[in-house]
Amino acid sequence: MGETTERDSGAPEELTRLADQPRVLVRRGGPPRAGAQCVVYWMQRAMRIVDNPALDVAIEAGNLLGLPVVVYFSVIPNYPNANLRHYHFMAQGLRDVAEDAAERGVGFVLHRHPDNSLDAFLDEVGAALVVGDENPCREPERWRQVLAKRLRLPFWTVDADVVVPSQVFGRDYFLLHHFRPHLERELAKYLVKPKRVEPQHEWRQPKGLASYPVEEDITKGFDKLDRTVGPVDTFTGGTHAALRRLHAFVSHELAGYEEMRNKPEVKGTSRLSPYLHFGNISPLTIALAVEKAVADGKAPESTRKRYLDELIGWRELSVLFVKYNANYDNWECAEPWARKTLMEHGGDPRPAAYTLKQLERAETHDELWNAAQREMVDTGWMHNYMRMYWAKKILEWSPDPARAFEWAVMLNDKYELDGRDPNGYAGVAWAIVGKHDRPWFDKPVFGTVRPMSGAATAKKFDAKAYVARNSVAGNGGQKAS
Repeated sequence: MGETTERDSGAPEELTRLADQPRVLVRRGGPPRAGAQCVVYWMQRAMRIVDNPALDVAIEAGNLLGLPVVVYFSVIPNYPNANLRHYHFMAQGLRDVAEDAAERGVGFVLHRHPDNSLDAFLDEVGAALVVGDENPCREPERWRQVLAKRLRLPFWTVDADVVVPSQVFGRDYFLLHHFRPHLERELAKYLVKPKRVEPQHEWRQPKGLASYPVEEDITKGFDKLDRTVGPVDTFTGGTHAALRRLHAFVSHELAGYEEMRNKPEVKGTSRLSPYLHFGNISPLTIALAVEKAVADGKAPESTRKRYLDELIGWRELSVLFVKYNANYDNWECAEPWARKTLMEHGGDPRPAAYTLKQLERAETHDELWNAAQREMVDTGWMHNYMRMYWAKKILEWSPDPARAFEWAVMLNDKYELDGRDPNGYAGVAWAIVGKHDRPWFDKPVFGTVRPMSGAATAKKFDAKAYVARNSVAGNGGQKAS
């Protein structure tokens, strides 16, 4: 069992055993509330019913206590750095949650601000205990800490969106090849098909308990919500769309992944990152589907290794970075060698200088960079290879590295459907301040941080085709304000 904020004395022995696993963190211990009517799963990061370890723990707890389970989701108008694009994608996913919850026999209740007090809901339904999911980012983690101090019933959180629980490692790692041996020692233990836990007691919604209809606009009345960044039609939110995308990838695209993954003009990647960010699909679901495809002869073993290195290796290294580095979203997370060299080159003349607004509107001399920026603004997603180039150029064109980091995070979080995520913060940190990388050859502006030039980058794929596909702002729902 992970660290506890309160000794778990008085809990039934079976519940103690349930909590005694690396994926579970007991934030508030003690016995379940007497005379309770249900177990509550407070869903936030892991927005799915399928292959959700947090929901599974809640169902197991409910079965032990002879109680049904209800999933509770609270929509707030001011989720950090979220705008209409993100809320629209989230709303689509919540419709799948409601449908899948009914099929599984667990309840689902959706509340919106201002009638969205979790404490009041727990009292209204008579919760025995509350199970939540983990989120290593700053504000969501603060919410969980505050809630643990405020509640008067047990509160557990479950690390539901990584294959190997972060608690197993307990630290960050400098480089992927430092992390990889530790990951590989644990992977066989966790890369297995999860047992589907069925609720023994079906939830029946009490008379008078309100739930906001998932078909209606969840942002209605949110006057301060940023609506300048509109929804995109390139991705549909939710588990059902995520599973369709996964099926298409493993059936038709996985075999060519090694060759096509770094060709932005053909989008040769799984394009599952928005679904992973919103928790619509489990990384374990994806990994097992890839393994099965390889076992069935649909792709070579080398492809499996390459893809899982991205899905599990880099992604879970990024989660550890955010979990254990308080400055994950700003320049202060720089590796010491990178900080030193960037400061030494701080006075170097920039080959070009742009304001944040110019960058946001893709108004630079570099058509390849402009195409990447437009891809992000218009589609809510940018090819991973272009993300590296995109961030490197922001460093090259900004007044200083701190500003470059700030601008890259702002743009990424504003337009990407998978923004506001450990993967994005780690990617910016890799590109701008050398995180999870090593010193390179000394260059103007970059120092010994790895550079990327437009000429060299354009030779590695059909850059003209990529630029042509993203040459004109295409989606009328977006405005780079």
